[in-house]
Amino acid sequence: MDNVDTIDRGVCSNRFCSCDKLHATDWLKDISGSDDKVDVVEVRFKNTRKDFFRNVNQLKLQQGDLVAVEANPGHDIGIVSLTGELVYQQMKKYKVTTVNGDLRKIYRHARPMDIEKWKEAIALEYETMIRSRKIASSLNLDMKIGDVEYQGDGTKAIFYYIADGRVDFRQLIRDLADTFRIRIEMKQIGARQEAGRIGGIGPCGRELCCTTWISNFISVTTNAARYQEISLNPQKLAGQCGKLKCCLNFEVDSYMDAQKDFPPNHIPLQTEFGVYQFLKADIFKGIYWYSKKGDAPSALVALPVETVKKVQKMNRAGQKPEKLISEGIQVSS
Repeated sequence: MDNVDTIDRGVCSNRFCSCDKLHATDWLKDISGSDDKVDVVEVRFKNTRKDFFRNVNQLKLQQGDLVAVEANPGHDIGIVSLTGELVYQQMKKYKVTTVNGDLRKIYRHARPMDIEKWKEAIALEYETMIRSRKIASSLNLDMKIGDVEYQGDGTKAIFYYIADGRVDFRQLIRDLADTFRIRIEMKQIGARQEAGRIGGIGPCGRELCCTTWISNFISVTTNAARYQEISLNPQKLAGQCGKLKCCLNFEVDSYMDAQKDFPPNHIPLQTEFGVYQFLKADIFKGIYWYSKKGDAPSALVALPVETVKKVQKMNRAGQKPEKLISEGIQVSS
């Protein structure tokens, strides 16, 4: 049997590594007694799928242990990703409750036979995904099957798909069940979730945020780019999923807060020397850049926002400065 550490179910193939998808660091692990009374464990499966289980048999578990857990039907094999008090924080984050004992159970540490069957099921996933795509295509279904995850005992598989609209896949489920002789579960995901499951490297050179830590996908609009004075280039604004990059939202609140006291930039500045139009802004330096109407765009004038306010106030009063200079306003005598 091959080394279990080489089984890739996350970002990297090392089950003890901290870079698994949606990783949560246990910063309480070195504190004695921090997990003695906690009977709930976080277990990760393939890619970004995680769930919480009760350790009803009081097993000694630590991060990286392979466990057999309750499934419907049968059992699944997962890797312990978090134990102790921080599990409750994760449950709160994902809005998981323990009302009426609705959490499933951890049966045991995975046995060699469990692991062997699990590995056999994993080996079927890629071929199953390719064949299922062909079956969906033959039924003329407007959908894309992006990933397949077999249950640890090989009796069931989850087919993750993306689709723009509602899809009637009743016949597809029957065909898949007949072809693979397993129970079928179809789960619709979005383009961002698909990118998170598959993984990849972003333009920044780091692993995708949706793979490593983002669990709640907030709507992203081009307004976020406008607030940050980012060029509206669709190719540069799009992430690996083809949608607007999630990171466009990361700093937009700081930019909006910095601009609260800024003057409007859509108003041209009137001077005796000509009309100046807004071109761009340096938000955190508090500078607006203007170009004289009719001049080359490269001939820019940098004005502090306080100077812009003064010019706009003069214009509203029917006055015009003689010309604009970076240090302030030069008014005709």
